[in-house]
Amino acid sequence: MRDRLLLELLRAPLTEPAPAPDEAALAELAAKVDGAARRRLGRSLAIREVDAGSCNGCELEIHALNNVYYDLERFGIRFVASPRHADVLLVTGPVTSNMREALERTYRATPSPKWVVAVGDCAVDGGLFAGSYAVVGGVSAVLPVDLHIRGCPPSPTTLLKGLLALLHVA
Repeated sequence: MRDRLLLELLRAPLTEPAPAPDEAALAELAAKVDGAARRRLGRSLAIREVDAGSCNGCELEIHALNNVYYDLERFGIRFVASPRHADVLLVTGPVTSNMREALERTYRATPSPKWVVAVGDCAVDGGLFAGSYAVVGGVSAVLPVDLHIRGCPPSPTTLLKGLLALLHVA
């Protein structure tokens, strides 16, 4: 047992390397999102994230948008606590039976113009949870969805590209 413990302490950790820093590309992408938001809305983009029953993988990537590496606040994109202040609803996970009414109320509380973005494979079609007795289905089974961002989970860069696509199409 002692030999095994010593071996594990001396071995290097088995983690993935950090992504290569590409600050210029990230800054350009975030600036495009902010510029498109200001043209479409006349102000910065306000996002309300709603977990409709996910495993929290997508939430980790969404919350990474606020860390020091991505730092969306510097580009005028912010997350808000109330749907009454939001322009975009980022919905993650399959919609569970217990979250259906709450999601509908959140949608009704969001002022127009508003967009709904289904984030992750589960939000698109129910993913791994499709067909479960506790799941209604993907977000489009409950709300009109303007954009689907696939991935399990999608990366923060993919989320930024999705928001940019939403602002250019909408």
